[in-house]
Amino acid sequence: MLEALRSLIDSLQTSTIEPERMLVLDGLAMQLARKLRTGRVSINFICTHNSRRSHLSQIWAQTMATYYDLDRIDCYSGGTEATALFPKVAETLEKQGFVVLKLSQENNPVYAIRYSNEHLPVVAFSKAYDHAFNPGSGYTAVMTCDSANEACPVVFGADTRFAVLYLDPKIADGSPEMDKVYTERSLQIAAEMKYVFEKVHSMLQNPGRSE
Repeated sequence: MLEALRSLIDSLQTSTIEPERMLVLDGLAMQLARKLRTGRVSINFICTHNSRRSHLSQIWAQTMATYYDLDRIDCYSGGTEATALFPKVAETLEKQGFVVLKLSQENNPVYAIRYSNEHLPVVAFSKAYDHAFNPGSGYTAVMTCDSANEACPVVFGADTRFAVLYLDPKIADGSPEMDKVYTERSLQIAAEMKYVFEKVHSMLQNPGRSE
């Protein structure tokens, strides 16, 4: 884990998560722990445009899986349509300790987002959730926005589905609050993914723990 990133994760507080949110996150953690006991787990984070919230969720989830030594988790993201990773997302992650490399310059650029020197970076670009880059079946779908959650009553290929919804930081685009809002949303997602994967790790370490 990159040192600056580890320091940030160490500082994240999960005790301030609202009880209603915890119930949803607990359900996700329980399902992931059950699946991990029998093999690898794929998670696909889905929003409408795969430009902001789903990427933040994917990247933080993969980072937290590594932080808790859960090496059989693979995180992906997608949308109900493809656009592009919004540049402010990459900028925000870089400020928070990730190493961000832009690998291409087209309208939908590809990024390599590194959180560790010992692990492959997350490959980030906007795509539909059923793009060939993503798993085609047997994955856990996590809906990160209301629009995608409502537009996809069925997520093809998913064997389980959870709605972990976040407010869109896009509401602050072009405003004096833009940096603050993107930072806060990224840290909210980071803290909630920390909560989930800490729970998963604990469940696997204590098989008798109630689920």
